[in-house]
Amino acid sequence: MSRRSAIGIVAPWCAFLLVHVIVAVSGWLLPSQPMGDVVLVYEPWSTAALSGGPIVGVTETWVYPQLALVPMLVAKILSLPLIAAMGVSGAYLIAWAVMVTVLDAIAFVVLLGRSPSRPRRLAAWFWIAALLLLGPIAMYRIDAVTVPLAVIGGLWLTRRPALAAALLTVGAWIKIWPGALLLAALVAARSRMRMLLTAAAVTAGVIVLLLALGADSEILGFLTEQTGRGLQIEAVAATPFLWLAVAGSARIEYSYDILTFQIGAPGADAVSAVLTPVMVVLVVVITIVGAVKATRGASFSRLFPPLALSLVTALIVVNKVGSPQFQTWLIAPAVLWLVLDRARAGVPAVIVLALCALTCLVYPLNYDALLRAEILPVAMLTLRNVLLIVALVVGIRALTRVPAHRPSTNRE
Repeated sequence: MSRRSAIGIVAPWCAFLLVHVIVAVSGWLLPSQPMGDVVLVYEPWSTAALSGGPIVGVTETWVYPQLALVPMLVAKILSLPLIAAMGVSGAYLIAWAVMVTVLDAIAFVVLLGRSPSRPRRLAAWFWIAALLLLGPIAMYRIDAVTVPLAVIGGLWLTRRPALAAALLTVGAWIKIWPGALLLAALVAARSRMRMLLTAAAVTAGVIVLLLALGADSEILGFLTEQTGRGLQIEAVAATPFLWLAVAGSARIEYSYDILTFQIGAPGADAVSAVLTPVMVVLVVVITIVGAVKATRGASFSRLFPPLALSLVTALIVVNKVGSPQFQTWLIAPAVLWLVLDRARAGVPAVIVLALCALTCLVYPLNYDALLRAEILPVAMLTLRNVLLIVALVVGIRALTRVPAHRPSTNRE
């Protein structure tokens, strides 16, 4: 291995470790408790499950798919030696940060390998920059567990399609969004039947396990729990209402049922109610466009990246929830686009980095001011939400411009 090649591998790894330390520590230092969900929600859930109490998703309906409890339990188990040996305060937070870093490192190994190509090195640096710009929210949420699974699954789609489908399905049973990557793969890849059968088998296994543990109506609780949610203040559709709140014509209210801030204003509930059907329609339309391209012979490397980004972005733009950690969803499709089609990935990658930076400026840095409906954070959030729409348009535009190579049947 040449010196230049060695530096090309060592430098990203040094940056990877440094950024993970910075992001982990910043969760303790920045305002608005960016790691609050981990200790205030995840740890009590895992403690209850391990101590014979209620098991979320099994004995009671839960807002997350059931496999989301697994990494929470793993972090709890990892924290026990820290507590026993040193009585470390915040042991669960430390265990969570270590777990996420290890998962990211595994995906980083798959991404870089021993002799990474230039697109893979660029994708690695992009991922590092995205984590740094997004800040602690990129680590201290359950979504952080799904990003490395999505990256590995996406990288293995052509060489190990069954294993890739299994990883993406597991990811979807932790947080739904990796299912968008699986859907894009089923449309764009030739081994779609193998992937579909694998995804069905993994899903069947999860359901059988949940039934054996005593779950019944709770199995799909993560879908039914979303129906009663109001319009969260960070959602794209909430942007006009935030400006009404600045003018004193709308309210920002806290929901103790789902532990989030929502819009209280005439028309907000109606907007919230229509968003999910619109999301379904948009996802179907994007999928149909991708399917048409696939049937006309579009290559996987050109079709999958814009289709994946468009589907994931649609889940964010047309969503009644706008949690800041949703921006982590965009990292995986951008990484995969850089690997598969670097020449056309520049603009989407820059947009994702800008979205990460703007999201961090809003949460956690200016979140208290946002809750007071002050103009500056509302303006920053508005810019972030407009940029999300731009990302969706860029993705769909790239999707419609994917060349189709229909085999010729009329040769002279």
